[in-house]
This record gives sequence, structure tokens and C-alpha cells, in this order.
Amino acid sequence: MAKNLVIVESPAKAKTINKYLGKDYLVKASIGHIKDLPSKGLGVDVDDDFKPTYEVIPDSRKRNNKRIVAELRKAAKDADAVYLAADPDREGEAICQHLAEEIIPKRPAKPTYRVMFNEITKRAVNAAFDSPGQIDENLVDAQQARRVLDRLVGYKVSPLLCRTIGGRLSAGRVQSVALRMVVEREREIEKFLKTEYWTIVANVAAKLPPAFDARLFKVGEQTVKTSGFDQNTKKSEILINEKARATEIVAEAEKEPFVVSEVATKERKRNPVPPFITSKLQQEASRKLGFAVKRTMMLAQKLYEGVELGSEGSVGLITYMRTDSTRVSEAALGELRDFIGKQYGPAYLPEKAVHYRSKKDAQDAHEAIRPTEVARTPDSLAQYLNKDELRLYRLIWQRTVASHMTPAIFDQTTIDINAGRFLFRATGSVQKFDGFLKLYQEGRDEKTEEDEEAERTLPMVKEGEVLDLKSITPEQHFTEPPPRFTEATLVKALEEKGIGRPSTYAAIMTTIQDREYVEKLEGRFHPTGLGKTVNDVLIEGGFDDLFNVTYTARMEEELDHVEEGKLKWTTALHEFYDKFKDDLGKFKKYTDEIKNVDTPTDEVCLKCETKGMVKKFGRFGKYLKCLKCGATRDAEPKAGADGNAAGEANAGSNGSEEPEACDLCGKPMQLQRGRFGQFLGCTGYPECRNIRKISKAGAVAPAPIPLDEKCPVDGAQLVRRFGRFGEFISCSNYPKCKYIKQETTGVACLREGCVGELVVKKSKRGKTFYGCSQYPTCDAVFWNKPVKEACPNCRAPFLLEKTTKKQGTFRYCANEECGYSSNAAGPDIAKVKQTKVERDRQPAR
Repeated sequence: MAKNLVIVESPAKAKTINKYLGKDYLVKASIGHIKDLPSKGLGVDVDDDFKPTYEVIPDSRKRNNKRIVAELRKAAKDADAVYLAADPDREGEAICQHLAEEIIPKRPAKPTYRVMFNEITKRAVNAAFDSPGQIDENLVDAQQARRVLDRLVGYKVSPLLCRTIGGRLSAGRVQSVALRMVVEREREIEKFLKTEYWTIVANVAAKLPPAFDARLFKVGEQTVKTSGFDQNTKKSEILINEKARATEIVAEAEKEPFVVSEVATKERKRNPVPPFITSKLQQEASRKLGFAVKRTMMLAQKLYEGVELGSEGSVGLITYMRTDSTRVSEAALGELRDFIGKQYGPAYLPEKAVHYRSKKDAQDAHEAIRPTEVARTPDSLAQYLNKDELRLYRLIWQRTVASHMTPAIFDQTTIDINAGRFLFRATGSVQKFDGFLKLYQEGRDEKTEEDEEAERTLPMVKEGEVLDLKSITPEQHFTEPPPRFTEATLVKALEEKGIGRPSTYAAIMTTIQDREYVEKLEGRFHPTGLGKTVNDVLIEGGFDDLFNVTYTARMEEELDHVEEGKLKWTTALHEFYDKFKDDLGKFKKYTDEIKNVDTPTDEVCLKCETKGMVKKFGRFGKYLKCLKCGATRDAEPKAGADGNAAGEANAGSNGSEEPEACDLCGKPMQLQRGRFGQFLGCTGYPECRNIRKISKAGAVAPAPIPLDEKCPVDGAQLVRRFGRFGEFISCSNYPKCKYIKQETTGVACLREGCVGELVVKKSKRGKTFYGCSQYPTCDAVFWNKPVKEACPNCRAPFLLEKTTKKQGTFRYCANEECGYSSNAAGPDIAKVKQTKVERDRQPAR
């Protein structure tokens, strides 16, 4: 029987550690936390110094917690000593504390130790067990403070939100700040006024090729302004904001000789970026691999806990993935330098080892995210990892190795060209030495001037050389509003503002999407109507100073001070709660007012033509309600990107005073708001359910267009409609007749005995897929386009067509056993998916 019990969080981690410790150790998993605040009730006595009441987590369908705890208690009773080996962070420390309280017998006293390691390797595990420690009470207190804070906010604010707005809603100390950032960015975009400006580009040729572009840089002594339009134009600047002015400059400049006045070339170094911390890994995996933050952390967790490598068994491939430190241990640094010198040569190895400085509040007891053994190259692991695991491991491996290589060196050239009183400038750069770029280049959210320079090749020219003007072109531009957040840029913004910590970013992204406060369209966050309503109620109701960036960042700093032993956790909570209690009182009063008080208006009901609709508050914000017939409509028209209000649609999309008539029943259409934003709805609802979509920019979808084609069901005319996911053709008698014409590919279904054909469909999220027309009898699904072309290998009747940035467009066989692909890379990069996903089965309307 094993003498020592070791407890970790997950079975995968237990399996990897078990092989390093030998027969004297029994390694078991707690499957995460075993205790938490109660699911019902506050669980915190605010009058008794915020004393929390914990309970063993009740059993659920996914987990029998009582059985787990009972087994751990029995194992602890039989063991000579217990080693608690949860992850090396606040949550891990709290897990260890709760395990010590629940499963370790008090009599007789049982030796209990805390062991921590940043990587699951034989070296790290043995070192941890050679010098075990004790549970860090400061870390436990920091986790407890965060948990109690989140419970106070969630438990006291969320019910008021639900009662006021309706539905299953939640507020959170950090999630509500993230939502606020998304909503405020959306409103910046809605209010943004475009500024017109012009640039002038001359294409010139020197004695040596190639011809190149030079941009107008100065007019006399004034610099041409191409940025900073929100600031006043200085005397030393000139803004070309009219076509007439740009045309005048072109006309004058093209009469002048273009003479090189100065050529400057300087060497520029580009240094590698540090190895990954959690937030940077999430951002880069989003940019380069298209992974959601949650997906990235799930894959990283698996790589950390251990992957089966054939005869080696389970091996931890990366260090702990929740970290804000860029430090690399001296042992790992030595291995990296040896590898770089042997693999890439001395030119790629810096004279001295590179040590990166972490930010001031980073936990340097941790390391950066790196491979546990640099000699395990991505290619050597390809047979053991699945596609996404390999892609993430390759990203981590390349970034780690590149971060300790030499800088890349460029020659940066600037050519100034005089043309009378005008100065044109061209810049370009040539790579002299690739350095770390041989292996890795960091992704960017937006294209930079440096990227444009790298794409520009300039010829050798001399001062005084007269250039041949090929063309000179004025180019019109308009300033762009700030971009909506992606997962990568939102994590970046949260990190820069000091909100959240490495362990919380994934949960923030997941929560605001699961609650349907935001939706992701084309990879960017758009607040939903519900999200805007929740945000506005919280901010207007009295939590403006609580759910803001500055206060939330300060609370994060105080939690860090608790972890460092500089601040008592209850002191931090008292400071928070005194303020929170006052804000909560204001919020209760506010929610009572907006829920129970109707504001009279002079608006006329479009359904019964009664004057005096009242303004009320609902799930999607403020709306107008007729007290006579009960009809409702949106109260707050939204400004589109062109500055016009979508609400003007009430007066007819053709700009007339009269409301637009419903194309189904002839009654007036009016502005409404739902979970997906504003739309035009028929005032004849519920008898008539006709709606018209309104885009994010405020444009109203066209009315249905009649087609010269009859419905096969009832013989009525077919019409082209415009739904949430684009155009579709349906019966003009909808909703009495629900026929929708399916776009066919002309390819017969492959399933044996099926007489259907493959048609174009849309998922609920708007993604195109191809399914059998006989669904639900046949559930064949393809995510790539079927093409009526026989496979040259197995003679299957059709191929699938896929387009990627790297490989372009190619075709491959739907039969995975065949393996045919017109691309040399093979079919594995685009395997067919034939899973039955019920949510994707409903056609878009």
C-alpha cells in the first residue's frame, strides 16, 4: 500500500505525476473545487467581518462530489502523509485549503504539505517533493476576498436586474465593466462623424528600377496632416479636405521637375518579443489561429497536464498557462541557448542571455508559458497531438525560441523629392538579417506603417537626380471610427487597464456572450439590445463609479496587496462594501421608479391612432405603449453610421411623412426592438407577423420583391425577402404558407437509399453549410461546397471545394478513406464534418 497521498485537480494531471513518484505515492484527483459558497443564499455574514459559510459542492449530473470527497477522506486516513499539489495560483491554494479542512483527519494529526511546480516534468515534480511547503494563507485570503466580492455584487444586484428587465440576468464586478467597454465603444461608433481628407501620391521612376510611389509630405513649410483629426490643425500643418484643393495641388505639382533632395539610409533593429504570458497567448491565438479565449485555455490546460507520447507515457509539454510573468528559469534558458546555437548557428544566438522584465505587479514566482523541453519540436510531436493542440504548441514553441534569438536588422531608406514648393517623401525598408524573424513574427490587430514600409521596394537614387513623373493622383479618404473589439483586443484592453487577471479573461469572454449581452459578428463584439439595456440600467441606476475601469483596476491592486500580505482581506472588503451599500440603495430606488412609473408622451399610436402613448422600460430598453390597444414600439431611434436615424423608417423608407405600409396586410409599419436589435414590425401584430430587418448602420431592408415564379405548395407568387442572414426566396402568402425555396447545388446526396440532393442552408449564426434536402430523414452535412465533379481516385460522384488564405481554392474527396486532394498538402487540412447539429437545421428567415 502507498504510504503517501497526493491530491491534484484533474485525472490527466494525476496520471502524468503518478509515473514520476513511484509506488510509495498514491495520486488522486479532486476534480477542481470541492467546497464553495452555498448555491442558495448569500453565504456571507456582512455583519461578522464578512465571514463566509462554505459547503461541500452538491452532486450534479456531471459529477458525484460526495463520492469524490468520501474516497479522498478514506485515502487520507490510510496515508502516512498528504501532499496537496493543486495549481500554483490563488484558486489552487484555495482548493488545497478546502481539501485540508474536509479530508484530512484532525486526530491523530496527519502530516500535510503543499507542493507546487510550474511544469509537470520529472525534474520539477521531484524538486517540489524534495522541499514541500505549507499552504500560503495570503493566497487563500486573496482568493476568498475575490469570491466574496463577486458573490456580494452578483447576489445583491442580479435579482434587481431580473426584476426590472426580466429574464435570467446577472451583473458581475468585472464582467459588467467589460460589457460597459463594449457598449461605450459601440456608441462611439454610432456618434462618429467622418472627416474627409485627401492625400496625393506621385508615381516616379529613377534611372534604376523599380518605379515607386512618393506621398506629398509638405506644402511649403507646412506638413500635410493625415492623422489626429480630433485635434485642431496647427499653423505648421495643412489639411487637404476638399477635392478642389487637391486638384489645384496636383495641377501645380505636375508642372514641376521632381528632383531628389535627400536620401537617408539608417540601420534599424527589431527586437524579438518576450515569451508568452496568458493574455498575450490568448491574443495571439485569436489573431493567428482564430481560437476563442476559452478554446485557447482548454488546449493549453491539456498541454500542461500531460499528453500521451507513445512509450514515454503522459508528458506535460508546456509550463503553467495562467501567468503574468515573462521570466524563464536559468535551466530552461541554458537549454534554449544550446538549442538555438546548434540548430540555427552562432549568428542567431545573442552574446548574453536575454532576460525580460515583467510588469511591476507580475507574480515572478511563476514562469512564462514555454515548452517544458525545447528539444521537443512541433514536428516531433505531430503524430501525438491533434490538429489544434499541435497548432497551439507550435505557436508557444516558436515564440519561446524566437524570444531568445538575435534581433532582425533592416536598412530603412527615406527619399525626399522636391517639386517646386512641394516635398514628396517615400520610405521603404530592406531586411539585411532575419534574426528571430526566421522563426516567428508577432501578429497585429491593425496594419502599421512599419508593415507598409516592409512591402515597399525603393531603387538606388542619388541626390540631385531628376525623376520621371509617371502619374500623380489625388486620393480621397475618410476617417474611420474606432474598431469594435475582438476577443484579442478586448483582452488587451482589459490587461492594459488592469482589469481582471490571467485566470479570469476566459470567464469574462464566455459570460458576456452566454448571457447574450454581446454577439460576435465577423469576429467582433456587438452589444445586443439586452446588453445595452443592462449596461444603461447599471450605470444610470447608481453604479457608474463601481462598474468603471479605474475603480475595478484599484480593487484588483488591493487583491494583489492581500496576496502579498500587505493588506488584510477584510479591510479591503469593508472599504468596498461601505461604498457598495450606498450605491445599492440608489439602485433599488432607481429600478422601482423606472419599472413602476409610466412617463406620458404626445406620441400617437400607429395601430389605433390614439394620442398619448406612455414611455415604459423593458428588456430591450425604453419603449412606447398605447394604453388603449396595448401596441408598442421603440422609443429611441438609433443613429446609423450615416448620421440618419433608423427611427425615420417610421415615416417611410422613401422619406415621406406617412408611415410605411406593410406589404402583407397594408397596415402601418413601426419601429420595434428585439434581442437582435431594431426592426420594423407590422402594427397588425399578432394577426400579421411581417417584419423588416434594420442593419447595424441603420439601413432598412428592402420590401419583398415579386418574382416571376409560382409557389409549388399553394400556387401563389414567390418573392425575394431579406432576412437576418441575407436573401432568401419564399411564398408571398407567408406565414400561411411557409414554403422556402432552397438553393440547390445540383449534387445528389451520397447516402445509400437517399433520393435527396445537397442544398445551401444557413445556421442560426449565419454560417453557410450544405445539407440534404430530405432532412430530417437524412442528416448528411458538409461545411464545404459540394461540386459536381467525380473524384479521380475513388470515382465518388462529387468533390468538396475549400478556399484558404494559404492554399487558395482546392478540391478534395468527401470520402476520408480516399484521401484525394487537388492540393499537395493533402485533404487533412479540411476534413469533412458530418455531425448532426440540431441548432443549425433551421433555415434562416
